[in-house]
Amino acid sequence: MGAIGGAFGGKGEVRLKSFCAVADDIAAYGPLETEDGARSFDVSLTGVLKNGLAAKLSGVTSKEAAAALKGVRLYVDRARLPEADEVEFYLADLVGLLVVDTGGQELGRVKAVLNHGASDILEVTAPGLKQPALLPFTLEAVPTVDLSAGRIVADPPDGVFPSE
Repeated sequence: MGAIGGAFGGKGEVRLKSFCAVADDIAAYGPLETEDGARSFDVSLTGVLKNGLAAKLSGVTSKEAAAALKGVRLYVDRARLPEADEVEFYLADLVGLLVVDTGGQELGRVKAVLNHGASDILEVTAPGLKQPALLPFTLEAVPTVDLSAGRIVADPPDGVFPSE
């Protein structure tokens, strides 16, 4: 759902990066948890910042406690998310899908969906690959996502998958 960017101000507020389509929605899903589920936070938004939001997290009362959370990613149980319609999906739904080329040849499986700022990238692993292939998640490179069939049809740019 989001990630904590560090402390903001002196009263325990944090800089919060929301991964929601509408950034403010991050506070609407109830308590958010750390990846390991060890901590849970109620989120109250307190302002809008350049590249994020200012937020108050339950139980975080000092600048030092807020600073200690820098880099922590926040999650919500899938059951609390709204259902995606027929032409939508969550990026998490892509993990584990089979990736085939436009001719039906298997390329691998999606291990993760990465985003380093510019756009989403599918990390694809396969037994014959020495390292994961990084497939741009664009309409040109990934023309079809078929969740019901459990596969993605890809037209990867040259060099993404090594030729044999």
